[in-house]
Amino acid sequence: MARGKLRIYLGAAPGVGKTYAMLSEAHRRVERGTDCVVAFVEHHGRPRTEVMLHGLEQIQRRPIEYRGSLFTEMDVDAVLERRPAVAVVDELAHTNVPGARNTKRWQDIEELLAAGIDVVSTVNIQHLESLGDVVESITGVRQRETVPDEVVRRADQIELVDMSPQALRRRMAHGNIYTSDKVDAALSNYFRPGNLTALRELALLWVADRVDEYLQQYRGEHDIKSTWQARERIVVGLTGGPEGRTLIRRAARMAAKGSGSEILAVYVARSDGLTSASPKELTVQRTLVEDLGGSFHHVIGDDIPASLLAFARGVNATQIVLGSSRRKAWQYILGPGVGQTVARDSGPDLDVHIVTHDEVAKGRGLPVARGARLGRARIVWGWAAGVIGPALLTVLLTNVEADLGLANDMLLFLTLTVAAALLGGLFPALASAAFGSFLLNYFFTPPVHRITIADPKNIVAIVIFVLVALSVASVVDVAARRTHQAARLRAESEILSFLAGSVLRGETSLDALLERVRETFAMESVALLERAGDVEPWTCAGSVGPRPVARPEDADVDMPVGDHMALALSGRVLPAEDRRVLGAFAAQAAVVLDRRRLVGEADQARKLAEGNRIRTALLAAVSHDLRTPLASIKAAVSSLRSDDVEWSEEDRAELLEGIEDGADRLDHLVGNLLDMSRLQTGTVTPLIREIDLDEVVPMALGGVLEDSVVLDIPETLPMVEVDPGLLERAVANVVENAVKYSPPHQAVTVAASALADRVEIRVTDRGPGVPDAAKDRIFAPFQRYGDAPRGAGVGLGLAVARGFAEAMGGTLAAEDTPGGGLTMVLTVRAAPGRTAHPPDPDPLMDRTAQPATAEGRDPR
Repeated sequence: MARGKLRIYLGAAPGVGKTYAMLSEAHRRVERGTDCVVAFVEHHGRPRTEVMLHGLEQIQRRPIEYRGSLFTEMDVDAVLERRPAVAVVDELAHTNVPGARNTKRWQDIEELLAAGIDVVSTVNIQHLESLGDVVESITGVRQRETVPDEVVRRADQIELVDMSPQALRRRMAHGNIYTSDKVDAALSNYFRPGNLTALRELALLWVADRVDEYLQQYRGEHDIKSTWQARERIVVGLTGGPEGRTLIRRAARMAAKGSGSEILAVYVARSDGLTSASPKELTVQRTLVEDLGGSFHHVIGDDIPASLLAFARGVNATQIVLGSSRRKAWQYILGPGVGQTVARDSGPDLDVHIVTHDEVAKGRGLPVARGARLGRARIVWGWAAGVIGPALLTVLLTNVEADLGLANDMLLFLTLTVAAALLGGLFPALASAAFGSFLLNYFFTPPVHRITIADPKNIVAIVIFVLVALSVASVVDVAARRTHQAARLRAESEILSFLAGSVLRGETSLDALLERVRETFAMESVALLERAGDVEPWTCAGSVGPRPVARPEDADVDMPVGDHMALALSGRVLPAEDRRVLGAFAAQAAVVLDRRRLVGEADQARKLAEGNRIRTALLAAVSHDLRTPLASIKAAVSSLRSDDVEWSEEDRAELLEGIEDGADRLDHLVGNLLDMSRLQTGTVTPLIREIDLDEVVPMALGGVLEDSVVLDIPETLPMVEVDPGLLERAVANVVENAVKYSPPHQAVTVAASALADRVEIRVTDRGPGVPDAAKDRIFAPFQRYGDAPRGAGVGLGLAVARGFAEAMGGTLAAEDTPGGGLTMVLTVRAAPGRTAHPPDPDPLMDRTAQPATAEGRDPR
């Protein structure tokens, strides 16, 4: 029996229309004559979804009793007995009620598929098991119901049901997803624009990856090596020259013409690590590529065209962008160049764009710096020219009827000796001279085909040929080596100059410098190690690359920096001449590390200076605010002590009340000042313990009028890990600030809710609100918003509240209140093991009146 096919409608969030799309597909199949039934669909009272069920055959659900309540689940046996061609099953990640046939609904669906029944289902991106941690970090909600990724990946079709965050929030506000009593909470928590945008991107990327997997699988199964232009991937070949920026911008314009296009800039470096490319220019080009949304890649390879094409085909690129050659006209006699070679070998599946620029035909500069090593390929070609070349020349000359003469023959053999010296150096040239003189003696000097020479003049000619060949070979070899040494020194000087300038300007971080070392010398990993003394263990101050070494003696190359610091490299052993540049890198790394520590010390000094500034401003700011309550207290006391006036009991009570109010105001003001001073000096040490919010928050409301605050602290909230005293002071300051700016007869709301491993306390007022640009500034010390009078305080309440919140590991932020006003959100940690389980945001899984299990989890 053939296995059924699975089609899944994937959504980024609840309410995007997955169930509606699934039922629309069911209607289309029924209209085509397909035997299609609804095995399980939950419309949750949504009129449009409920209407879509009309006209479709529905399988009766199976009732299950659990803990005194009655639930209904999909009746798998009934569906198998009915045996339709297609079954519509909603909520792929749903957990069945205990007592059902299977634990999870996707297991029910597996049975239907095994029986040959096609299934159409739905799931949200947040229910994929591998994305649980990612979704929790985005939304703050841990999904309790998940489905293994492999179940979704095995689906024959996956269709994304997409909707913009703005449209989804409008649908939510119109009551098309949740009931009206849940709309405000949903819009303020799970359905925030940032959450929805992140979930939408997650869904789009996941589906795109699945498309790539299908494409790669198909290409592998059919042994397809050519590039398929299903998605534009543009590879930009960089040389490190100034034309690179033009190429990158040209590629970005090409990518902008097609949706989903990618830019991949690649720089191919020789395997010996050091190159004549400017590191500074490469850094600028790397930054430009990343700013334009592309990626930068560093590839090692001696054959630049082959390496570039291998990279392009490896990433399934569709286009390659190269710059017109910077070589002068005469330099083309050395070869066709990278651009022409890539265009010739690219094949019909890879388009090559040659872009003109200002540096065309201005010269390539010195060749790649390779030190005194000529490379294996050049040495092989040198020996071929020095040994095989004379043999082929001898065959050619002996088969030519015209006699060129011994002098011309010697010049031809001398040419091959010079070519051997240019390509392979001295030893191939010596071999060419020796072998060429033997061939000249044996085939061209009378008597021919004999080693002896009859004419003494020919002996002189042969000797002169050998001497000239050796001299020319020696000169050419020395010149070639000097050229390569000059190119290497130029590359070294450019690297060192860039390093010195960047470090002096403070532009290079330690990680960036170590990454430059790794790329320059083609190493696997680089680590900067240090220790306090000769017998102390080594510690890593910074590293890049996989598996960095922990000790210098374990590295392939180590470069000491002083007595207690070393640069350790792993990957290959460097030649001695490379250690000079490596030493400069090591010294610069030490400078960067010292600079980073000095910056840290400067930050500490800046904090101390800021503390002094705060204290100075404190003294200036409180001069009036301290005198005002003191003046009122002194006036009241003086009046009470006066013998000239006979005060009534009402007057005495009023004066005493004024004294008490002034003393309370002074106490509050001095408390905030002391708290701010403690925060500035870093002497706040929270005593963290577990406590219920309803034991702390009500105590914080003692300083405001009883009817000015509405308190909403659910009993189901988990305990929190806080310092009760600091939390009480923080809440009190926030509430007093909200009451101060709230309109008359408009109560401030203090509500609490749990999200994942944290608890939020939201203080909401209906005051004038605060512009976005000022939301951070209101937390700065000595700040009053708007035209608040001097008597309104010194502006420390919110600063102290945020400081106390951060000291306890929490946060305090300002948000706009829907409909006008300001909402202060104070977030603290929930106690471990006591995390609340908020209701699942997916309305398809929101079943009311379902009892919780003993573990506090939904029985599904």
